[in-house]
Amino acid sequence: MAKQAERRAATMEAILTAARRLFGSRGFAATTMDEIAEAARIAKGAVYHHFKTKEAVFEAVFDQVSRDLVVEIDSAARAEKDVLAAMVAGTQHYFAATAKGPTGQIILRDGPAVLGWERWREIDAKHFGGKLPRAIAAAMEAGLIARQPVEPLARLLLGAVTEAAVACAGRADIARAGAEYARAFRSLVEALRLRA
Repeated sequence: MAKQAERRAATMEAILTAARRLFGSRGFAATTMDEIAEAARIAKGAVYHHFKTKEAVFEAVFDQVSRDLVVEIDSAARAEKDVLAAMVAGTQHYFAATAKGPTGQIILRDGPAVLGWERWREIDAKHFGGKLPRAIAAAMEAGLIARQPVEPLARLLLGAVTEAAVACAGRADIARAGAEYARAFRSLVEALRLRA
């Protein structure tokens, strides 16, 4: 039984590794299940055994990339002086990471189109989007921003980040646009800061 579970886990890992590389470099539309199976060095039937559709493979890859991105964001934000500065640093890292290469292709370019906005937001809420309400609550606890209902403020700020991410995804100069939106987000967050 343990060997079967190990084989299953190894097959899943091979599928996701291959799909992540292909989706990241070529995009969802240009990638086929045959190519995923070939890159994973398994039979196409094995891919379909674990994932009924290419969209299901993509969703698993999207979740994995989102989780990895949050680890990077946490690392970038950890060095900041307070939670508001950490929010800004984390968002800057989010824009920088999604402005280039495979992460941007999966998270911003293909994510909303393949998953639909509702599912994209649900998955994001488990990762990057879920961090914002906790950070805002911590900022209130620390006396950095005025106490108020957390959810509305978190949704407004997350809406700003999401809209900026979508705007960046549609631009040819995505890195420059991401830097501009990150600066604007810093202004929004700093405007919330209580002055002593």
